[in-house]
Amino acid sequence: MTPGELALANGNRTPVTEFILLGFSSYADLQELLFVAFLLIYAITVLGNLGMMALIFTDSRLHSPMYFFLSVLSFLDICYSSVVTPKLLVNFLASDKTISFEGCVVQLIFFVVHVTAESFLLASMAYDRFVAICQPLHYGSVMTKETCVQLVAASYAFGGANSAIQTGNVFALPFCGPNQVTHYFCDIPPLLRLACGNTATAGLVLYIFSALVTLLPAAGILTSYSLVLVAIGRMRSAAGREKALSTCASHFLAIAIFYGTVVFTYVQPHGSSNGTNGQIVSVFYTIIIPMLNPFIYSLRNKEVKDALERKLQVSIFPCRVPQGYLPE
Repeated sequence: MTPGELALANGNRTPVTEFILLGFSSYADLQELLFVAFLLIYAITVLGNLGMMALIFTDSRLHSPMYFFLSVLSFLDICYSSVVTPKLLVNFLASDKTISFEGCVVQLIFFVVHVTAESFLLASMAYDRFVAICQPLHYGSVMTKETCVQLVAASYAFGGANSAIQTGNVFALPFCGPNQVTHYFCDIPPLLRLACGNTATAGLVLYIFSALVTLLPAAGILTSYSLVLVAIGRMRSAAGREKALSTCASHFLAIAIFYGTVVFTYVQPHGSSNGTNGQIVSVFYTIIIPMLNPFIYSLRNKEVKDALERKLQVSIFPCRVPQGYLPE
């Protein structure tokens, strides 16, 4: 019996007006240290992703579909990390760890929107690499600016639809106490455990739609990269194979970390977000991955490193740049 069902059985029908985010409260002696660590991670996340976006927008050599998607990925990483991390940082230092019922709803809405959008954006990026490597002669006509914008819009549309379904699925249930969320943000599995009444249907909805928005894009990604690997194996040029593998390897690494942790949290029949283990797993896809993505893509991408070097040269040695000339 869940805590919510137990409260209902005891006759408690008082509506919950706020939740208490317990977060990492079990580590009472490490609150200040955890605050500093997560603040540093968040600062690196925001600065790293903003820097990636600025580099792509200001360097004309990076004005291609792949880097357009990468800039959107950086934007999404900033967004869903910012939905979760600031409240977590406040709770590390504050004695009052409450969040209003409405605030919890809003947090869940925006979190699901951006995480779902990222799932489909990663699939769009895989499709872009498939067309670039397997159909290079048609790349310019297939991956047009309009197509790229439509794929991003579709990613957000799926995110909005999934958010509406999942948020409605949770908060259509009554909450009559207790109100202690065993997590550092308003996530679906710990909220369902607090709901009064039978949550079997809500749990099934969570499982089905979480599977749809993770496994379907993942299937598309695996199909795209399987075809890409076949095409790379047929390349006669060693340099071409190395460049193609380098570009795809960084993408695939980010995908493996993201989908691995999301599937582990939401798609298991019995979930994994109970207690500390679930929180640690969630830290990877809500806080760590948004920080790592800019470094994964930049450190393994020669074009990004070259663009960064050009910007640094202009910034550090401006007198060496001929007047009236700005490098591309």
